[in-house]
Amino acid sequence: MSITSVLLPVYVQVALTVVLLLWMGSARLGTLRAGEVKVRDIALGERNWPTRILQISNAYHNQFEIPVLFYVLVVLALFTRKADMLFVVMSWMFVTSRLVHAAIHVTSNKVSLRFTAFVVGVLILAIMWIIFGLRVLAAETGV
Repeated sequence: MSITSVLLPVYVQVALTVVLLLWMGSARLGTLRAGEVKVRDIALGERNWPTRILQISNAYHNQFEIPVLFYVLVVLALFTRKADMLFVVMSWMFVTSRLVHAAIHVTSNKVSLRFTAFVVGVLILAIMWIIFGLRVLAAETGV
């Protein structure tokens, strides 16, 4: 499997994170400039932003939770040469679940839908880790 094929889903996940960061920053600056929020109200990290900005902010911060395990897995799979077509397909499935999760977060924010997207992604990632672990063990034992 080519390195590009393995890394393309990672690039999309990183792009999602950067887009959310820029959107959050822009929204926060706009709110501060409009005087809707005062710096003293958020200086120590208080969550005094308007609901819309909190949605974007939460979607952004979520990209530093479960996706971190995805990044580590991709690096390990590349390093051990265990990334194959199944790995790439599952990577795309995981990243798609993250895109859906973020889209729900910044639109309707319907918790039941958001939770479903989250669980789907976690299950995909867990299966990826299990497959990877089994492949590494099999290689070590010569099976």
